Amino acid sequence: MARVPPLTNSAATSAEVHQSNKGIAFGAGAYVIWGMFPAFWPLLAPAASTEILAHRVAWSLAFMLLVTAVLGRWAGLRRLSRRGWLMVAAASALIAVNWGVYIYAVNTGHVVEAALGYFINPLVSVLLGVLVLRERLRGLQYAALAIAVAAVVVLAVDYGRLPWISLVLACSFGVYGLIKKTVPLDATSSLTAESMVLGPVAVGYLVWLGGAGTFHDHGLGHAALLVSTGLVTAVPLMLFGAGARRVPLTTMGMLQYLAPVLQFAWGVFVVHEPMPASRWFGFAMVWAALALFTADAVRSRRRTRLLAPIE
Repeated sequence: MARVPPLTNSAATSAEVHQSNKGIAFGAGAYVIWGMFPAFWPLLAPAASTEILAHRVAWSLAFMLLVTAVLGRWAGLRRLSRRGWLMVAAASALIAVNWGVYIYAVNTGHVVEAALGYFINPLVSVLLGVLVLRERLRGLQYAALAIAVAAVVVLAVDYGRLPWISLVLACSFGVYGLIKKTVPLDATSSLTAESMVLGPVAVGYLVWLGGAGTFHDHGLGHAALLVSTGLVTAVPLMLFGAGARRVPLTTMGMLQYLAPVLQFAWGVFVVHEPMPASRWFGFAMVWAALALFTADAVRSRRRTRLLAPIE
């Protein structure tokens, strides 16, 4: 049998570039799907937000059990400790709150406020790192957080109340991400575990809802859309997992802004939610904070590369 010659440096580099391009495509695909969610959830009317959430969880469970069986990922779930399952339960509760509030926001005309939550989420994650993990902030991070807090004040004055939808979405997803760091599961197994925790509650709620639900009484198309919530939930997560394995976290961090940008554009230009000048100013402050945050992340990564020892 002929020996396969080792890859040359140029071939290895070409393979790395190919994998990186695939990773960017996977990551962008995930965030574009998430960004288009405001177009999807209203299609499920007249189902209420709680019913949609229950179907999303129940059908996610069915879909993820199938995926886990096909991929043979049961071993990781069986090895998960009691503490691990407790962390999964906590993460499940947080993601249920996040999903429920987001569906409510989109279906009640608060798409822009929901987009704000995902714009400020990276800054909330940094703040949680300081408060919980005792991480130290760099100068630009301090500036970004200060501008973000001022932006929330400006937007609170504009709305006449705290932008609670934004804050609940950002904080629930931020704490969810923090907890997920402690769970030794890949993205697919993790969603399966969360669905296994939430699934019985969701199915129980749908059984209790019975004739008051919309699954049986609004035609096959409506029922099919409710079933598709499991697929719509799982596909972008699996794309995200595939992308995260192929590109640096900094790259994924910059791609994440695709979702709120698309959500914001949908809210402003498609469903025409009101955007007075004061609200534009508040959002501009948030975007300025994110620009500082991203610039700091890129600079920090470059510095790490320069200081890394040459092998």
